[in-house]
Amino acid sequence: INTVYYMALFSTMILALPAILLEGGGVIVWFYTQDVFSSLIIILGSGVLAFCLNFTIFYVIHSTTVVTFNVAGNLKLAVAVLVSWLIFRNPISPMNAIGCAITLVGCTFYGYVRHLISQQKDAAPLGNQGTNSPRIRVEMLPLVADKEDKV
Repeated sequence: INTVYYMALFSTMILALPAILLEGGGVIVWFYTQDVFSSLIIILGSGVLAFCLNFTIFYVIHSTTVVTFNVAGNLKLAVAVLVSWLIFRNPISPMNAIGCAITLVGCTFYGYVRHLISQQKDAAPLGNQGTNSPRIRVEMLPLVADKEDKV
């Protein structure tokens, strides 16, 4: 939550100038032509949804890893392309189909390898987890209690 709090001010400063230059007085005119209450609901609702999105992203990265988060993002895009083809019959070029197939195979392989690694960690005795095993007991303590649960 602290990271989102610190990012908000810088995001506002970075986006304020392009918004003023690109939108001009359009936002102010829209604000005054609409009902003030509905305008505030739209603006505040958008902010709350953006905060929830950022909070969810940070929570997922905290619970898993950045690589897993990126693999899930790539999988989401490939599935979105395939679902749009299945439901809406959007045309897909052969290159897009090959890209989706490679993405699906890669994500499946990544999940399989992560599953094998988690099984090996569960089966290995404490202290015999490969060449990077801790030498002293203090090195075995995680910095955050739930880091061991990452997949």
